[in-house]
Amino acid sequence: MKFEDALKRLEEIVGSLEKGDVSLDDSLKLYEEGQELINFCKDKLTKAESKVKELIKTGQGKFELRNTDKH
Repeated sequence: MKFEDALKRLEEIVGSLEKGDVSLDDSLKLYEEGQELINFCKDKLTKAESKVKELIKTGQGKFELRNTDKH
C-alpha cells in the first residue's frame, strides 16, 4: 500500500465516523482500521525521514543531523 492511499482511506474513515451514521460495530471496525493505517503511515514517515537525515558526530563530540537528500 502506498502512503497516499493509506492517508486517503484514513480521511474516508474519519469522515464516516464524524457523520455519526455508522453502527457501533462498524464504528469499532473503522476505528481499528484507522489505527492500523495511522501506524502504517507513521512507519512510512519514520523510514522516509531516516533516508533523508543521517546523524553524524562533529569534531567537538557533538551530534547533528546532516541532510543526505541530494536535491
